[in-house]
Amino acid sequence: MASVRKRSWTAPGRETKTAWMVDYYDNRGERHRKHFSTKKAADVFRISVEGQLQSGIYRADASKLTVKQACERFIAHCEGRNKRDERMTRKMLVVYRGHVNNHILHREHGVGAWILVQLTARAVNEFRDWIATNSARGVRVIGTRSEGSKKVLPPPKEAMRALLHANAADEDLRLKLIFAASTGARAGEQWAAKWQDVDFDKGELSIRLRVDAYGEEGAPKSRAGVRMVPLSDQLISALKAWKLRSKFSKPTDLIFPNKRGAYISHDNLVKRQFLPLFERLRLKRFNWHGLRHFAVSCWIEAGMSPKTVQTFAGHASLQITMDRYGHLFPSDSHNTAMDQIAKGLFD
Repeated sequence: MASVRKRSWTAPGRETKTAWMVDYYDNRGERHRKHFSTKKAADVFRISVEGQLQSGIYRADASKLTVKQACERFIAHCEGRNKRDERMTRKMLVVYRGHVNNHILHREHGVGAWILVQLTARAVNEFRDWIATNSARGVRVIGTRSEGSKKVLPPPKEAMRALLHANAADEDLRLKLIFAASTGARAGEQWAAKWQDVDFDKGELSIRLRVDAYGEEGAPKSRAGVRMVPLSDQLISALKAWKLRSKFSKPTDLIFPNKRGAYISHDNLVKRQFLPLFERLRLKRFNWHGLRHFAVSCWIEAGMSPKTVQTFAGHASLQITMDRYGHLFPSDSHNTAMDQIAKGLFD
């Protein structure tokens, strides 16, 4: 806790001076003293610093450190996490840098030169209202009733059959589509899969890595992303045939490499091979992630329990599974309940 006490001293010219001193220790145990000309000002500071210490947001250098310096420290922290592979991908780091440079440290309207102590709620509000007029203020955007819904609608089976059985899809692309639509693997997980991750005897795929847009490997999206997914006999047969044809068939080789044996460029694959299929077949487009949604919908249709679906999909929680796919689960018990209610009310 901070304390306030009056301090008097005699100057060299024998003039007595008085000040009010706030004495306190920070969260690291370091002692600080700050002088004020009035007791009121000292009490205001004491109350403020005690609140900061209690909530854990006190910064001893807040009166000297600029927003720019704080941002530089934050980015350096993120770079360290990226190097140590501590849930900080290169792509995420690039996005953070962009937000900091484009919004916080912008040359014309950024706040990089501000001192941290200047970032009070009032100052931030005034900065927000810096533009004299906001043309959008008071305008209410009306969305559809389904706006904000997390529910997923998978691609229709007719579209999937057309993509998989059309002559327009070459054999290699067809296997990539079948793999995604069967395993529910995310794109980064599929392109990071190696032959050693497939157990042909048990018919299982081990998903333990993902690769990002920069070709850098890392752990899946969440802890639950590390998982085992069963494979159908048809997919096992197709993978065995593909392995015999592939130039890269060692255990540590990628299942779906590019011509050099390195990671596939997902964006190039989608742009040059996947999307043109829709144009040739005159089908309504859906994105590559729709293949994952299709896999999950097939699991649900086959009668798998919500918990099993969560496990195979690699969702961090059952809540995520039910928020997105709960509407696809049929429930006989619900129908039975409705029949009982109707019988009691209307018979």
